[in-house]
Amino acid sequence: MTEFTFTEEQKMLREMTHDFVNNEIKPIASKIDSDEKIPLELIQKMGELGFLGVSFPEEYGGGGFGEVGYCLMQEEIARGCMSTATFIGAHQSIGANVIYLGGTEEQKMKFLTPLAKGEKIGAFCLTEAQAGSDSFNVKTRAHLDGNEWVINGEKLWITNGGIADIVSVFARTEKGVTAFIVETKTPGYQAGPAEKKMGIKGSSTNAITFDNVRIPKENLIGTDGRGFILAMKTLDAGRLGLGAACLGASKELLELSTRYAKQRKQFDQTISNFQAIQFMLSEMAVLVYAMESMVYRTAVDYDLKKDISRQSAIVKLFCSESLDKIADFAVQIHGGMGYSRELPIERYYRDSRINRIFEGTNEIQKGIIAREVLKKNGNV
Repeated sequence: MTEFTFTEEQKMLREMTHDFVNNEIKPIASKIDSDEKIPLELIQKMGELGFLGVSFPEEYGGGGFGEVGYCLMQEEIARGCMSTATFIGAHQSIGANVIYLGGTEEQKMKFLTPLAKGEKIGAFCLTEAQAGSDSFNVKTRAHLDGNEWVINGEKLWITNGGIADIVSVFARTEKGVTAFIVETKTPGYQAGPAEKKMGIKGSSTNAITFDNVRIPKENLIGTDGRGFILAMKTLDAGRLGLGAACLGASKELLELSTRYAKQRKQFDQTISNFQAIQFMLSEMAVLVYAMESMVYRTAVDYDLKKDISRQSAIVKLFCSESLDKIADFAVQIHGGMGYSRELPIERYYRDSRINRIFEGTNEIQKGIIAREVLKKNGNV
């Protein structure tokens, strides 16, 4: 890559992750999909290697690699398994990140540190039946009773909800939407059965019920009534990380498609000689180049503490749309084999589709981008 200058430490992180994915994730990616579960042993290995807290400062048990390092890692993880990348994203980029962005020093030491070390699993509880794209409209309630907050309500489509130890929950108080830390062993926390999904099957997705869940007063994150702002700031990082995962999957599909095109013969020659195939490969390469450029440009700005709301919306929108196109090209280039479970192409095709929906639908991203464009009179 000539566009970005990565540090030696960042290059080592990429290489380590690349080797881990090749040795530990790719061989079982198909099984993760069919079993609809990421093995606990794999999660433990990733925790031991520091993957589950790579973005956070070392004083909180993290790797100190920031967002650029996180994106490098997620890019490589997604080359092997998008279910695993989704698990990591929900745990680190949004679940634990709420505590990092809005928590007190005491909260970070108590809750963020075990999450960053991979000793605990995290999740992000925002979405509800009537509060998906309209995420401000949360109905889950929290009221103060003495020295405890009491939470009641339901959340839907919560990634890691059934396996998490610590969750960041958004509930409505008298002052507005507020963020809280909830340990899932707390009485009244109940995860429903895992959802049956088209793709990212290895990622656990659950409905969560809060039935008089009582948590200490000090588990409130940030300011009472200001939780929605914190949620949106957290999703800026989530959308950027999602873009990095889309980039990794796209690179893998381009590599697999190129290799196949140079091997598969029709009309007594490899199909890589056909202009139709060449054009598909070229379009895939153009999209990958643009994705890579915007992901790391935005990640650098994030680490510089710049406001990246518009940029992360652009990354999420463009990268998720691009992966869908690339996955479709990959199936077409592979023909019948692309549709067969014998190869991973069809799994990437299924896994790709969710990216245009979660972390804020692409229609919501267009709204965010449009508001910024109008506010700045077209100066982007």
